[in-house]
Amino acid sequence: MNRPADDDRGPVGPDDDPGRTEADGAEGLRSAAQPGAGEVTATVIVHAPADRVFAAFTAWERQSDWIPFTRVRVVDGDGGEGSLVEAVTAIGPVVVRDEMRVVRLDVPYEVRVVHCGQILRGPGVLRCTQMDRNRTQVVWHEWFHLPGGAAGRMAWPVLWPGSKFGLTQALKRFARLVEQGALP
Repeated sequence: MNRPADDDRGPVGPDDDPGRTEADGAEGLRSAAQPGAGEVTATVIVHAPADRVFAAFTAWERQSDWIPFTRVRVVDGDGGEGSLVEAVTAIGPVVVRDEMRVVRLDVPYEVRVVHCGQILRGPGVLRCTQMDRNRTQVVWHEWFHLPGGAAGRMAWPVLWPGSKFGLTQALKRFARLVEQGALP
């Protein structure tokens, strides 16, 4: 059964329990799971079946192959629901650590995470919608809490185009690697 790419459950569905983990603290994860004001979406068509696309995306360590300047690893769990995934992006002296709790896997349609680190916080979702036998639409949507209060909200319109561009380019690289058979 195909799921629409724009279902209306929001970033965390009603049957998800993002507070079930101990490492982040129930209240901290619930707070991080609320959508933030920094919203970015990217979409790509991958010429491959949804199950292959989904498997490639959830090969967490392999995200380092298509997200520039970033190393990804599973630090707790097996990569499935409840796992903690860490992505460290380093550009020169600037290092950003992104911790994500996997809160839902609906194979092969949807991955939901909650960014629960010190700087990057908020829900994210990746949806795979199979359009025909060998074509899948991928939609990646993030709702970040903007650090810096009012200054962060004022800076977001300036930062958003770069965020959108970077996310879109990463997804295009991902699509090429899946289509070439280099992922998963």
